[in-house]
Amino acid sequence: MSNNPPELTVTIQPGADAILKAVVEGRFSPMDHYRLRLEAERLQLATGFDELICLSSLSFTPLPYQIRAAQAALRRFRGRGLLCDEVGLGKTIEAGLVLKEYVARQMAQRVLILTPPGLVEQWREELAAKFGLHDFVTNYDDAFRRLGKDAWAAFPRVIASLAAARLRDHRRVIADLSYDLIVVDEAHHLKNRASVSWKFVDSLQKKYILLLTATPVENKLDELYNLITILKPGQLKTPQAFRREFVVKGDPRSPKNRGRLRDLLADVMIRHSRGQVSVKLPPRRAHTVRLTLSEPEQDLYRDVSAFVRQLYQDEAGGARRLALDTLQRQIGSSPVAALQTLTNLAKHANWKPHRNVLRTLAEQAAAASQWAKADALQKLAQTAGQEKLIIFTHFRATLDALAARLRDMEVDFAPYHGGLTTAQKDAAIRHFETDGQVLLSTEAAGEGRNLQFCHVMINFDLPWNPQRIEQRVGRIHRVGQSQRVDIFNLAATGTIEDYLLSILDEKLNMFELVIGEVEMILGHLTQEQDFEAMLLEVWLQHAEADHVQAGMEQLGDKLVAARDAMRQIEAYDEALFGEDFAAV
Repeated sequence: MSNNPPELTVTIQPGADAILKAVVEGRFSPMDHYRLRLEAERLQLATGFDELICLSSLSFTPLPYQIRAAQAALRRFRGRGLLCDEVGLGKTIEAGLVLKEYVARQMAQRVLILTPPGLVEQWREELAAKFGLHDFVTNYDDAFRRLGKDAWAAFPRVIASLAAARLRDHRRVIADLSYDLIVVDEAHHLKNRASVSWKFVDSLQKKYILLLTATPVENKLDELYNLITILKPGQLKTPQAFRREFVVKGDPRSPKNRGRLRDLLADVMIRHSRGQVSVKLPPRRAHTVRLTLSEPEQDLYRDVSAFVRQLYQDEAGGARRLALDTLQRQIGSSPVAALQTLTNLAKHANWKPHRNVLRTLAEQAAAASQWAKADALQKLAQTAGQEKLIIFTHFRATLDALAARLRDMEVDFAPYHGGLTTAQKDAAIRHFETDGQVLLSTEAAGEGRNLQFCHVMINFDLPWNPQRIEQRVGRIHRVGQSQRVDIFNLAATGTIEDYLLSILDEKLNMFELVIGEVEMILGHLTQEQDFEAMLLEVWLQHAEADHVQAGMEQLGDKLVAARDAMRQIEAYDEALFGEDFAAV
């Protein structure tokens, strides 16, 4: 018997000889190519949705219950579900996870997201900043508007207001398209099966659909039936059979056979309560800083407002109204912000009949040597000592002027605005976190940045949309914040921002609400016309201070009524659903 070891037989797979030769010769692919190939192999092995392959590509870390909700929507609901978390718990995050997962697996190309008008831009920002989905257009974009009704087919990924999409000419086009995924935010607006909105969404061709609402039932159980029927027709049988089996006769708000109803809803519905997920934030406190403009500033604000009032109703063109709207906002921020628009309009041919007035107003703005709001900001910054501050302004011209003021004060600050590259933005945030005292920012700091190391914010000017204010606050009052958050709001007496602050702070107690409640309140108030338009309408209708005050009081009363109605609905939904539908 031979003592030699048995021969080892090696089977060389096709192409393996080339690989072995490359190894022997010391030729290897770059490390980034290797990692990319490794990730591709890993993704090919992912079959079900037990693991979300999109998580490594996100710019934030979702909370565990949000991941479980997305997995349930993907796995158990097969992409057709009702996300009903209580206000502020992240239904948008859960829907974004589902969307991103489908995109990562190449299961969703054509996507339509329908929201109230005030949430369109917020959705785009969230998807871009958190999920890296930068290819969505909105129905407000110039490129979209230029194509008219043909835009719906031209762009594969669209975020649009439900009010715009359901217009007769638009819905005819949209109904002919096949969507991989449709998301409807504030889906309680589909509660009425006889409404145009319900019929429109129900008629759409869709493989997957997510409905988002914190209040799936507002008045009667039929509303729940209507939402479920859009997702899974037949799940709750016919309207008559549903009422007979699940609704107490003579009381459309009271359910019966709760166990059977719960089992049917569990196939399509997720709901987390605040108590279940233990999302606790430190308190936040708002401070109103009211100031008086200098006499030249008061004259300028009054004259610009009079010009806007005079022309706004007479100018039918959307572009002109937009310019007037912008001008009214700018004069509330700073004379220098308004100066740019006044100067540009005075040179524009379309504004020739008003050229002399515009030039006079521009001269007034240029001559305004005093800046009461900047003086108030300076005092605040000095009082803050070494505390880190975020100062928000809406306009780049105001930001540049404030930057000059901060340099004169020898304050170490970092400017942050949309004109910076990604690398420059990253550097600004790093400097603010390590050495800087102030982050001087436009709305660009709403791009999903983690700024919890700061807990003091100054709203130099106030967005007219309360949800935008909430977004600003959310940059620092979020999970991970360990200290009380202080928000300082600057407003000059007699300006539209002053009235807005009175409504939001004194009537609505906005800064004491749970994050997300403002969005819900506005959803109950502004189904057809957004809040900014309502605010501006009151301002434009009246020139006398007492009449403006009365109009603003009425608007505030509507907000309070919407808040009270929302809380009654929340209590009703809590009684109906409790904690039975959490994703586990």
